[in-house]
Amino acid sequence: MKTHNHAPSRDGRQHGQSEPIRLEGIFQHLAPELRKAVIAQEYSDPTAIQEQCIPPLLEGKDIIGCAQTGTGKTAAFLLPLLQRLSVPGPRPQRGTPRALILAPTRELAAQIGESIRNYGQFLRLSHTVIFGGVGQFAQVKALGKGVDILVATPGRLLDLIQQGHIHLEKVEVLVLDEVDKMLDMGFLPDIKRVLTKVPERRQTMFFSATLAPAMKKLARGIVQNPVEISISPEEPTVESIDQNLLYVDKNDKDALLVSLLKTSGMEKAIVFTQMKHMANRVVGKLQAAGIPSAAIHGNKSQVARTKALSDFKAGVINVMVATDVAARGIDVDNITHVFNYDLPLEAETYVHRIGRTARAGLNGSAVSFCSPEEKAYLKAIERLLGNPVPPVLNHPFHSDEALHSNLPAPKNFGRGQSRGQSRGPGRGPSRNQNGGPGRGDSGRRNDRRGGTGRR
Repeated sequence: MKTHNHAPSRDGRQHGQSEPIRLEGIFQHLAPELRKAVIAQEYSDPTAIQEQCIPPLLEGKDIIGCAQTGTGKTAAFLLPLLQRLSVPGPRPQRGTPRALILAPTRELAAQIGESIRNYGQFLRLSHTVIFGGVGQFAQVKALGKGVDILVATPGRLLDLIQQGHIHLEKVEVLVLDEVDKMLDMGFLPDIKRVLTKVPERRQTMFFSATLAPAMKKLARGIVQNPVEISISPEEPTVESIDQNLLYVDKNDKDALLVSLLKTSGMEKAIVFTQMKHMANRVVGKLQAAGIPSAAIHGNKSQVARTKALSDFKAGVINVMVATDVAARGIDVDNITHVFNYDLPLEAETYVHRIGRTARAGLNGSAVSFCSPEEKAYLKAIERLLGNPVPPVLNHPFHSDEALHSNLPAPKNFGRGQSRGQSRGPGRGPSRNQNGGPGRGDSGRRNDRRGGTGRR
């Protein structure tokens, strides 16, 4: 979405405009209350995904959408959903939503809830967001009042269905967001359980960052006569990133990072580590050096994660240290620098990481550390890119050993994190409000007892 004056944010929004906003394109066909909300968010022009998705969704058609974060995807499905539900009808019944939005992580679910508040602020619709990692009492209380729209992560949703707090037989609209990530985190069985509980006659919106043949096959088993839409990521975004590679011994990474953060003139930076405990350790080193920072990963409580994100957005801290899965929940404008403290195990993840900067036409910087043990990962990244990452050889912590290393990728490098992370943060036994074992919502669960979630 675009507006008129000043530098745009990552989603195309611009701040401080002085002239009245005139809505363009498909926005003109929205209900008055939604047009007013779009203007209140300082948008004018729809993005490509919005221009293509909103018309068929307003007609009630199903959608298979391929789009990455930062394309305006959330508004693309929320605006038609809100318009459909805005038609006057009976009050929502206890625990019986008219629309269900499934998201893989707590952070994404919370952000969707915030977007519903923004776009639905002039409508008489209610919503709530449920996820694990926190007590369920407040969530159950909100459900008991009746909600039109329920945003949920799969684990907590199935828990509350099993307890009798949620009933899905009146769902009119089902949205599956970031399905690729849900599958990576092991949620396919949960998705299938949810599908058995919603009506067959419904509108379904299926969104994924990738649409491999297997993903398309899954989607076509969920939607009916869908409109398929694919939005390619903008290549200039990656090209506008100033990429640099620094060879460094593993034991010198902390000192190098502190040095760069103090001299790079960065405003907001994300530092990626492979392991959760490494993220905590790096934050300790940064804070000891007087650099305001916080870590976000699956072992952090929901309260701690929410506070860290809030502080990062507000500028209270300007460095966030994150693991890859947890970083999916970081939706922050104007990230100027990305640091790969550890190189990722998969080359594609490198592209996703550095894509956190240089959004909305702005420039950004990506700095990657490579120790001797990581050289094999660097080679895979450069094969994917088709070009070498430009090295900087004259920094104080340069390692000739790393530069000339031909070591294979170590079998145990990042193993503890990669296995846990592929299932997402929050893995392992969590606690429910009564102190008993629960499910972690941001990752695949250990609890696979037969019949879970069925009534």
